[in-house]
Amino acid sequence: MGDGAVDAATLIGIVLVEAAILYVGYGAVEEAFGHVVVKQIRGK
Repeated sequence: MGDGAVDAATLIGIVLVEAAILYVGYGAVEEAFGHVVVKQIRGK
């Protein structure tokens, strides 16, 4: 593989790791605060 291919593979890896971190992070935030937001929207 040439240098360009290595750079592309590295970039793809970084993007996939970032996506996984965001997925887990947003899931944790939803678990922690989701019920509060839904209660506020429903006016309870």
